[in-house]
Amino acid sequence: MSEKKLIPVARMLSLLFTPFYLPIVGMIALFTFSYLSLLPWQYKLHVIVSTYFFTILLPTVLIRAYRRYHGWSLYHLGKREKRMIPYIISILSYLACYHTMKWLHFPHFMSAIIVAALFVQIVCALLNNWLKVSTHMAAIGGMTGGVAAFSFIFGFNAIWWLSTLIIIAGVLGTARMLLRLHTLSEICTGFIVGFFTTFITVIII
Repeated sequence: MSEKKLIPVARMLSLLFTPFYLPIVGMIALFTFSYLSLLPWQYKLHVIVSTYFFTILLPTVLIRAYRRYHGWSLYHLGKREKRMIPYIISILSYLACYHTMKWLHFPHFMSAIIVAALFVQIVCALLNNWLKVSTHMAAIGGMTGGVAAFSFIFGFNAIWWLSTLIIIAGVLGTARMLLRLHTLSEICTGFIVGFFTTFITVIII
């Protein structure tokens, strides 16, 4: 298949695996492999919906509004110097989610996922002052690091989860390069930042 024909597929993958899905995947992992699986499904649904609102819907809508206000395309946000405000929007949205969870007395490991995702955003924002980092890869790296950390904490076999996430990371990284939005070094840096930031945060917290 020619590169030109792969471009629509690459765009679809970029939209499907948005950088904001790290908390949702973390919650699903918790509800599947930890003692939190014993919680009522209504409570789990409430957590998932709340997490979706603050970590996916809110930052996506605000960043899209910011982009349209300036008349920018997605490729404009690919430039390092134009990424700081979207980072700030994401960080504030995640902070709002964390404080809401603390206010509602959500279990500790739930807020730990939000803190880990928040730290990934902060590290990427700080690095943005010197180099461009793929937030898509930071997110998938964070998912991988989070699953690895929870498998260590709760003692479950996560080999299939980790294998699937690594394959997705490879496909997603290839898609981002096909779209000419990132170089290989930016892809690798994003994954490494996401993985180790999330793994260390979950283990420590």
